[in-house]
Order: sequence, then C-alpha cells, then structure tokens
Amino acid sequence: MRGRRGAAGLRGRGGSQSLAWLFLVPSLAIFGLFIFWPLGRSVYLSMHGSDIFGGAGELVGLDNYRDLLTSTQFGKVLTVTALFTVLSVVPAVLGALVIVILLESRIRGTRFFRTSFALPFAFSAASASVVFAVIYNPAIGIANGVLSQFGVDRVNWLTDPTIALPALCVTTIWINLGYDVLVLSAGVGTIPDEVFEAARLDGATGLALARKITIPLLSPQLFFLVVVSTIHALQSFTQIHILTKGGPDRATTTLVYSIYSEAFAYGSSDFGAASAQAIVLLVIVLACTAVQFRLLERRVHYR
Repeated sequence: MRGRRGAAGLRGRGGSQSLAWLFLVPSLAIFGLFIFWPLGRSVYLSMHGSDIFGGAGELVGLDNYRDLLTSTQFGKVLTVTALFTVLSVVPAVLGALVIVILLESRIRGTRFFRTSFALPFAFSAASASVVFAVIYNPAIGIANGVLSQFGVDRVNWLTDPTIALPALCVTTIWINLGYDVLVLSAGVGTIPDEVFEAARLDGATGLALARKITIPLLSPQLFFLVVVSTIHALQSFTQIHILTKGGPDRATTTLVYSIYSEAFAYGSSDFGAASAQAIVLLVIVLACTAVQFRLLERRVHYR
C-alpha cells in the first residue's frame, strides 16, 4: 500500500510540475522573443562588421568595443549621458518631495494643487516635447517673452551648445514630475495619522517633522524613484529627438541617441557599432542599479 501511495504521490507531483511549466510557456515565449533573442542578437552583431544593408559582415571580435573606448566622441557621449541623467533625475525627485511635503501642510486647495502637480503624468513625452518646442522658440516662445520683460536678450534655448542640455533637462524634469508626485503622495497616504500626531505632540513641526518623520518613512518610495528614474533617463529618446536631434554639435547626444544615429539616422546602418553601444548601455544600467542598491538600500526604512 505504501509503495502504491508513494508512486501516486510522485505521479501527482510530476503532474503538478508539468502543469506549472505549461503555464510558464507563454511567459517564457514572450521573454525569449522580446528580451533574450534581441539581447543575443545584439551581442552577435556587436562582434561583426556591417554591410550596406545593416546585415552582419565579417567577424571583428572586440574591435567595435575597442573603437568605442578609444574614441573621443564616445567619451563626450558618455559625459553628456551622465550629465543628462543627474540633472534630470535629482531635481525631479527632490522637487516632487518638496511639493508633496508642502501639500501635506494642510494648506487650502490641497486637492487642486495635487491635481495640478500630477497633471504632467497625463502627457506623453512626445506631446510635452512639442509643447516645450513652442516654449523654447526663440522668436515667439514664452520663455524669451518672459525674459524680455526683465531686459534679458533673446536666448537660443535649443541651438546654443551651452544651454541646449539644461533646457532638455528642464523638459525631462517636467515630464517626470507628475509621476514622482503621484508615487510620493501615495507613500504619504500610507503613513498612519497617529505617527504625525505623536510627532506634533512631541513638538515636531515644519522642517523638523519632514526631516524626522516624513522623509524617513518615504525612503522606500524615494529609493524606488531614484532607481527607476535613473533607468528611464539613461533610456530617454523622445524629447531628445523632437527638440534637438542630438545637437547642436552633439551637445545633447546621449548614449541612446548615439545608438539610433549609428543604426538608423541619416542613412547610416552600422549595426555593429550600434549594437556595441547598446551592450555598453546595458552594462551601465546594470552597474548604476547595483551601485544604487549597494549604497541607498541600507538607508531605506521599511515599516
């Protein structure tokens, strides 16, 4: 009897495992088709030259990577990418934090202001970029119109190499601000009112209340936003393509836009060099995420 029961149990477990694998097949197929196959193809192309149609040519090994690492232009691309990431992620997260803290100060019209600050989340990056293209227009744009009221000369926001990247970062901050405000507002909503009341009874108000209570208890949401926003910034393309197309003088050419330029723009079809840059981008994203988890997660206060 025990032998029969044992055999039946093994068959039952075997059937459950088979059923589990059956349910996993659709997910594995999607991951394989849209993640693992493109990744493997990119690695393959990065080690080959490219013909005029973008197909894989002769095997060149690590030559594409060697050319990238010894190129001054690629060094500039990495610098622009780093600046764009820092100047768009840090102000957006800190700005959203300040806004949420102010909104929780029991001021009048809180619902109106919360909706207003979350409104950018409803806009796509393409729509927001078109709006900012009009704002930055040197002849009829609102930005120069406001500056002219203070006697400031016309500014070429998107064609001046020293100003184009900060202007692009401002656009990116506005695009991301609504989402950041929504995430932090949801985080504040999970903090029990009793915690704030107890802190107020102990004399904590204003900045002290924010520094000792709100910010520590929002650390999981802040950590999430920093990691996700960094990845999104490294992958940003739409606003760059619409506003500057990587110019002027490659002042706004990030790594993603450089990949696009090598593979598709202006009749180019150097898929080998573009794939090598894509692999470098993957390594950078993984490295940034690992460093952030290493340095920031220990400061997160999970309730």
